[in-house]
Amino acid sequence: MSAPYHEGELKAQALAGETSHGNGIRPFMLEQHRDFFAALPFVLAGTVGADGQPRARVFSGAPGFIDSPDPGTVRIGVDDSALRAGQAIGLLGLDFGTRRRNRVNGVVRSAGAGELLIDVRESFGNCPQHIVTRDVRAVAPAVARVREFDGLDERAMIARADTFFIATSGGVHGVDISHRGGAAGFVRIDGDSLIVPDYGGNRYFNTLGNVLLDARAALLFIDDASGDVLELEGRVEIMWEDGPAVPGQGGGRHWRFKAARGRITHGALALRWTRR
Repeated sequence: MSAPYHEGELKAQALAGETSHGNGIRPFMLEQHRDFFAALPFVLAGTVGADGQPRARVFSGAPGFIDSPDPGTVRIGVDDSALRAGQAIGLLGLDFGTRRRNRVNGVVRSAGAGELLIDVRESFGNCPQHIVTRDVRAVAPAVARVREFDGLDERAMIARADTFFIATSGGVHGVDISHRGGAAGFVRIDGDSLIVPDYGGNRYFNTLGNVLLDARAALLFIDDASGDVLELEGRVEIMWEDGPAVPGQGGGRHWRFKAARGRITHGALALRWTRR
C-alpha cells in the first residue's frame, strides 16, 4: 500500500486514523487530464526556493497556454526566471465551474524562451468537495504592482475568502500545491496566524504529510473582483483532534499557519470570477 506515498503521508494517514491505497495516482497523465489542463485559463503551481522555502504561484493565459505533447510532459507558455531545470514543481488545475480538479507533480525539464517544460512524476484527480462554484472571464490586463511585508497583512482579503491554496514540500519527495475551501470566513485570523479547519477529503494527506517532514509552507489567495494575488510564507502546526473538521461545526482536526512574510500583487491576473 505504501508505494504511492512517502513516510510523511503514511504517518499523517496513521495519525488521522485513515488509509488510502492511492490507486488513482499514476506516473503519467490520462488523456482526459491532458485535455482538462489544455482548456484552463490559469493553473496553480508550487515551487521551492534554494533555501527550501515553498512558494505558491499562479500562471495564467488564454486557454491552450498549457498543453501536454505526450502523457509524460506538461508544457506551459510562461517565462519565469525563478524556475530552473531540475527543480521540483507541483501543479493544480481547477475548474470552478465544474468543481473538477486534477494534479500533476513533477520536475522542471527546461525553462526559458517563453516555455516551461515539466516531466510528470505523479498525476491524479481530487474529489470536488469544498470547491465553491464560480464563473471566470478574461479582462484587459493591468499594470501589476507588488508590495512586500513582514508578518500578516491584507486581513480583509483573507477574512472574506472562501478559497485559498497551500504549497508544501516533502524535501526529496518533491512539492505539492493543494486547494482549501469552505464558507466565507472559514479561515480565522489570530494575530499573525491563520487557523484553518481540516475538512475530510481524498485521504491522501499530501499536504499534512509534507508538513510532518517540513513545517514550512506558502499560502495563496486570489481576489475574485480585482485579480489581486496574496502570497504568504510561514510555518504550519497541526492539531490532531478527534477526526476531521466538519463544515458548520466546531472542533475537529485543524492547523495553524504562522505568517513570517508576504507579498500582495495588485492586478496580477487579467481574470475575474463571479460566484454562483
